[in-house]
Amino acid sequence: MSFYSQEEGFKTINQLGKERTPFLFIISYDKTKIFAKPLANLEGDIYYKFEDWRNYPVKKREEPFTFSKNPIDFLAYKNSLDKVLEEIRSGNTYLLNLTFKTPIQTNLNLKEIFSYARAKFKLHYKDAKDEFVCFSPEPFMRMEDGSIATYPMKGTIDATLPQAKEQILANKKEMAEHVMVVDLMRNDLGIVGSDVKVEKFRYVEKIKAGKKELLQVSSKITARLPQDWQDNLGTILSKLLPAGSITGTPKRSTVNIINDVENFERDFYTGVFGVFDGSSLCSGVMIRFIEKENGQLYYKSGGGITIDSNAEDEYNELKDKIYFPF
Repeated sequence: MSFYSQEEGFKTINQLGKERTPFLFIISYDKTKIFAKPLANLEGDIYYKFEDWRNYPVKKREEPFTFSKNPIDFLAYKNSLDKVLEEIRSGNTYLLNLTFKTPIQTNLNLKEIFSYARAKFKLHYKDAKDEFVCFSPEPFMRMEDGSIATYPMKGTIDATLPQAKEQILANKKEMAEHVMVVDLMRNDLGIVGSDVKVEKFRYVEKIKAGKKELLQVSSKITARLPQDWQDNLGTILSKLLPAGSITGTPKRSTVNIINDVENFERDFYTGVFGVFDGSSLCSGVMIRFIEKENGQLYYKSGGGITIDSNAEDEYNELKDKIYFPF
């Protein structure tokens, strides 16, 4: 298997949409690698789940597992954070999603992690060169019946803390971060649709994070699509990517800062994946992401940075997001 280039990939997605052919797509963060293939022709170890859509049998984990992580040290993290804060003070970004890759050790392989993980959106991809898995709690876009909806997630807290829900909703830094990404996604939907609305603002959901439970804050934004939207799925996706929730605002300058500050290639991490069933499209953001590189497993994670960010809090959030959702 191989990936399409950006131009060929979005062209292929447009064609499959025009034909109303059910297909799976996987798009890297920078849009330079695109996988798009009819569901009937999927081969190898490619498995997916999009809420109720899946192509694999459900398995229960019976054997114990081991898991350890070796995150970047705090001083190195703070050095990168300080660079971001300087860019914010200079007016080059207002919100930036800062991420790192962390070596992890486990007795499970990536296919087993995929099978056992509990998440709304899951993907396992393996070919001769690449293997990665994600178990994401974050939707990207849902397109159906002439409408498009997105559900950006911004704001995370340990669910066991006293009055955790009240804390996260009252936190000024988290509120500012969420408002900025909602505004960004409203603008993005305005590029591809009309009658943009924020239908739900800052609702809280609980997710399983290994032994912990986290609360995550989301919003729902919708717009109306043109009548021929199914014929132009690739074009729509190309205009919306990279996703605002994992870049920041303003998007173009923030992406440039990310490229300078982060010390690794995101590749498929923070890209998107989805399924078109012939009439509707459902997709997720590729966070909670593990890949194999030269035999070593790496877990990629991060969080949104604003002028009010506290280095210790952000560092702890990065570590909290390194988990298996079993």
